[in-house]
Amino acid sequence: MSKLFGWFSKNKKAEKQKAQAEEEARLQAEAEAKAQAEEEARAKAEAEAQAKAQAEEEARAKAEAEAQAKAQAEEEARAKAEAEAQAKAQAEEARAKAEAEAQAKAQAEEARAKAEAEAQAKAKTEEEARAKAEAEAQAKAKAEEEARAKAEAEAQAKAKAEEEARAKAEAEAQAKAQAEEEARAKAEAEAQAKAQAEEEARAKAEAEAQAKAQAEEEARAKAEAEAQAKAKAEEEARVKAEAEAQAKAKAEEKPKEKKSLFARLKESLSRTKENLGSGIVSLFKGKTIDDELYEDLETQLLVADVGMDTTQKIIDHLTDSASRKDLKDAEALLDIMKQQMSGMLSQVNQPLSEVMQAHDSSEGPFVILMVGVNGVGKTTTIGKLAKQFQQEGKKVMLAAGDTFRAAAVEQLQVWGERNDIPVIAQHTGADSASVLYDALEAAKSRGTDILIADTAGRLQNKNNLMEELKKVVRVMKKINPNAPHEVMLTLDAGTGQNAISQAKLFNEAVGLTGITLTKLDGTAKGGVIFSIADKFKIPIRYIGVGESIDDLRQFDGQEFIDALFSEMDTPES
Repeated sequence: MSKLFGWFSKNKKAEKQKAQAEEEARLQAEAEAKAQAEEEARAKAEAEAQAKAQAEEEARAKAEAEAQAKAQAEEEARAKAEAEAQAKAQAEEARAKAEAEAQAKAQAEEARAKAEAEAQAKAKTEEEARAKAEAEAQAKAKAEEEARAKAEAEAQAKAKAEEEARAKAEAEAQAKAQAEEEARAKAEAEAQAKAQAEEEARAKAEAEAQAKAQAEEEARAKAEAEAQAKAKAEEEARVKAEAEAQAKAKAEEKPKEKKSLFARLKESLSRTKENLGSGIVSLFKGKTIDDELYEDLETQLLVADVGMDTTQKIIDHLTDSASRKDLKDAEALLDIMKQQMSGMLSQVNQPLSEVMQAHDSSEGPFVILMVGVNGVGKTTTIGKLAKQFQQEGKKVMLAAGDTFRAAAVEQLQVWGERNDIPVIAQHTGADSASVLYDALEAAKSRGTDILIADTAGRLQNKNNLMEELKKVVRVMKKINPNAPHEVMLTLDAGTGQNAISQAKLFNEAVGLTGITLTKLDGTAKGGVIFSIADKFKIPIRYIGVGESIDDLRQFDGQEFIDALFSEMDTPES
């Protein structure tokens, strides 16, 4: 029973719990349903509020758009009304203006008509006065024309008579002028024929001389080419022989008195003296001044290679002097000629030592650029100059710029070694400008006093070689704008008038400042020195009159004249 009651009680409790759970579930479901209903009511109210707000916004926007449209319509209506009013006012203004212009035009037309009527009346009066004056003028002009025609007829008659007289005189003058012209033309034709013959003869002689000179040049070039191979050996042999000769001469000088420099100069110029000195003196002795004397003198000067222009200048001066002074004695004329020739040389008598003394040693060495054609003794002259400068206590350097001739560098090095003088050199075929650039830099750095630069011997008519010489000068000026301080041309006196063309072209190419004339002791053409002095006025610095170092002499114009015209048996000074 108790078990049954227990089960019943237990079952009762379960039912109560179940009923309580169901109640709780129902209450929760009701609460959830209520919450959902409230949420749905809230959402609906919110949707209705949003719909209402949107409807209000749309109503407001529509009202605003309608208000804007109304305002725009009112503005457009106002603007239209204003425009119509302005157009109406402008039309009214235009109408008033047109009316005013029409009135003004009518008034102007009225004034014009009045003025025109007055003008017509005035014109009629003036026309009547003009017609009257014109009739009077025509009558007067007719009378004047008749008088003019009469005067003109008289003048024409007079002019005709004068013209006939002038034509007659002119015909006579023309006949006379024609005769004179025919005589002048005849004389001119004869003079032209004579000049042509002389020109042909001169051209022929010149062509022969050029051909001869060319042949001599070709022969010289050939001989030089053959000599280059053995030049070094010959130079060494010559140096050795010269040293032996100097030693022998020194030994011989002890027992007997040494010859004076003047006596040695006279001896060296012996061949030139035969033509210029004693040869000319003999022309004047015991002679009278006449055309034959002048012709003989002209021939003698030309033979000595004084040159045509300089010879003519001398002859002209002598004939003028003889005429002015009424000279009869030919020996007096000789003194005048010696003075003239001395004057020519005095123009070029400027020793290089004077130029060197004026040189500012702070700018570097005094640079002497030696130029000239092959075979004139240029390299030998360099060696002698270097030795003389060294003997004066100068520090000397040599530059072997003749990189073309095979033996040239060796020949200069022999001179340098012999005298303990440094030589800047490169291999044969090197750039000459490069060698001289290096030499000038070296001379500056070593404190050298004098730099003597050799250059390749070149023919004066070879443009490319002359251009190379100009390049050498430009390169030197890059280091020292004043360099070279001396551009010295070496000329062989034995080449005669060919030396003139060399001097001309080298002077045009690089601007010569000095000339050395070599080999005067071995030629009878020493008269070229006067032609060179007269034509170029370039200082002659040195003359070469022998093989020894002392035989390269500083040029003294008066001493040269004295030696040239002295007698060979004159006592030594």
